[in-house]
Amino acid sequence: MGTRFVEIMDSTLRDGEQTNGVSFLPHEKLMIARMLLRDINVDRIEVGSARVSEGEKDAVKMICRYASQIDRLESVEVLGFVDGGQSIDWAADCGCKRVNLLAKGSLKHCTQQLHKTPEEHFVDIYREVKYAGEKGIRVNLYLEDWSNGMKESPSYVYSLMDGLVDCGICRFMLPDTLGIMNPLQCIEFFRKMVKRYPDAHFDFHAHNDYDLAVSNTLAAVLSGARGVHVTVNGLGERCGNAPLSSVQVILKDQFQAVTSIHEDKLNDISRMVESYSGIAIAPNQPIIGDNVFTQVAGVHADGDTKDRLYQNDLVPERFGRKREYALGKTSGKANIAKNLEELGLELTPEQQRRVTQRITELGDKKEIVTQEDLPFIVSDVLKHDAPEDKVKLVSYVVSTAYGLKPGANVKVEINGQQYEAGATGDGQYDAFVKALRFIYRKYLDRTFPILANYQVSIPPGGRTDALVQTVITWNDNGRLLRTRGLDADQTEAAIKATFKMLNIVESAMQKY
Repeated sequence: MGTRFVEIMDSTLRDGEQTNGVSFLPHEKLMIARMLLRDINVDRIEVGSARVSEGEKDAVKMICRYASQIDRLESVEVLGFVDGGQSIDWAADCGCKRVNLLAKGSLKHCTQQLHKTPEEHFVDIYREVKYAGEKGIRVNLYLEDWSNGMKESPSYVYSLMDGLVDCGICRFMLPDTLGIMNPLQCIEFFRKMVKRYPDAHFDFHAHNDYDLAVSNTLAAVLSGARGVHVTVNGLGERCGNAPLSSVQVILKDQFQAVTSIHEDKLNDISRMVESYSGIAIAPNQPIIGDNVFTQVAGVHADGDTKDRLYQNDLVPERFGRKREYALGKTSGKANIAKNLEELGLELTPEQQRRVTQRITELGDKKEIVTQEDLPFIVSDVLKHDAPEDKVKLVSYVVSTAYGLKPGANVKVEINGQQYEAGATGDGQYDAFVKALRFIYRKYLDRTFPILANYQVSIPPGGRTDALVQTVITWNDNGRLLRTRGLDADQTEAAIKATFKMLNIVESAMQKY
């Protein structure tokens, strides 16, 4: 395949929004579009469907306005329909310059859904393309249900293409609308299209019903597709589409294809879309999942210290992430050693054995052990008179009342000195943290780590009427700390996680 360039079109804002339960607000669409064009650098984005709603129109207008400002208006596309020019007018009114026209790619769809003959459908499409040209809009053409068309009515597909291939259409976009193809069929069908129409630009649009969207996308590229369609996190109707991150890395690493994508921002766009869509990313989702750069087995951590024996080209730094070594019942000495090394803790072989044994016991109970828990486990296991915490919670009161902002009064002891402050916030914990921030700023003249992520869950194996687990990620001048608190009360669990973090920071400061 060599180093052929492959065009990436992202359809998160159109096909991705067809995910059950997903609806982006206009400003959310703009934020996603901005990141896709500016940070990820995708070649094209499909941002909505014509004539859906006024909210959709507002979003498309905003995106087109922004794209025009950065000279990327030609990269913005809208799904349109063969509807006597109404979609073209809608797109023109939004300031959009490209319409992806939805035509029928199978005889069954043409005759049974449209109730038209192929000749009638061709005339309608031709008239639409001509009208778009008069309005200054360029057309790409979807052949909906193309995969079934090639299986059941290839002569229909060819007759439609024969009439349209020279009428000014920029790209012919070939969807596996129902996700029914396998890679061998994809190769066969695509090669037939490319051989018959060698000068046409073909895109492939995969669906994931058989979990083959990525495989079929790669098969299409190997068979001559010049462009492929993806969505962030694989969002899309039914089982979704081919995920942007997976398609990008496989094209680059496995087939040496060239794309425009900035890989170090893939994790950022995935988190933004996860937040706006409400659809969580699976922890084991390749490239973007929480766990994919975490080694759990001790033998893997040991191999990493011996010339990267358990690493491949998917190094986390490539995607703006870092490798972690999980602590659990299969961790072994190497994982423990890696984490202790990062914390600057040195143990004798016997001490390390006992710490490893304790972590294994916790893993058997399904307890989550983070790197930040390690110093506390070490202190507990070694039965030393553990040095007193440098930062202690002396007392606190949090309150909430109808019509009033929640408040908190906090008294803490830091290195033997007591401080007190009060604050209000958007919630009880928010008020508590604001009071702490005030103490650190006023009395210690120090910055307070920024809260980067806050997750509340029932501990693995727990019950809804038992304990609450709060895992908080903090950004301390670029260093990420993750601490955990466990309590029957959510606010108390968050406070415990907070004081774990403060003691880690304090210990690090005193060390240096």
